[in-house]
Amino acid sequence: MSMNTKIAVGGVAVGLILLIWLPWWAALLIVLGVPAAAYLTLDPAQRRRLRRVSRKELGR
Repeated sequence: MSMNTKIAVGGVAVGLILLIWLPWWAALLIVLGVPAAAYLTLDPAQRRRLRRVSRKELGR
C-alpha cells in the first residue's frame, strides 16, 4: 500500500470515529477546519506553488 493510500485510509477512519463520538456538525467543522487552517498558515509563495502543482496534476 502506498503512503498516500495509508493517509487516506487513516483520514476516513478518523472521520468515522469523529462522526460516532461527536455531533455531525462538530465533526464536519473539524474535518473542514483543519485543512483550511493548515492552508492559511502557508505563506503566499507556498500557496502559489501548491495551486500550480494541483493544476498540473489535474491536466494529466
